[in-house]
Amino acid sequence: QVQLVESGGGLVQAGGSLRLSCAASGFTFTNYAMGWFRQAPGKERELVAAITWGGVIPYYADSVKGRFTISRDNAKNTVYLQMNSLKPEDTAVYYCARGYSGSYYRSPSDYEYWGQGTQVIVSS
Repeated sequence: QVQLVESGGGLVQAGGSLRLSCAASGFTFTNYAMGWFRQAPGKERELVAAITWGGVIPYYADSVKGRFTISRDNAKNTVYLQMNSLKPEDTAVYYCARGYSGSYYRSPSDYEYWGQGTQVIVSS
């Protein structure tokens, strides 16, 4: 069955960096777009970054542009989110998600499978 397993979250001071990983299994990884979402307490889940099956023209939310980088290693069935210059407002649970196709979309409803989430806490 499809599995998405996130790792790499934790507690970091403002200005610091973290790299999230999402290991995928149970499907042909190269056929699908992947996304990273986040959800803070009391807020809706929002798309942070997404990448097509081929890894070109990634999408970033305005709030993370220039600080976060999404990438994928199709040989390892893994998608990454490098997060630099972290801010307290980046604190959230981060989720990896698989799209329905090779192209990405921005709504959570456009993603079929989800990981369990990994907590990121940025202290000021």
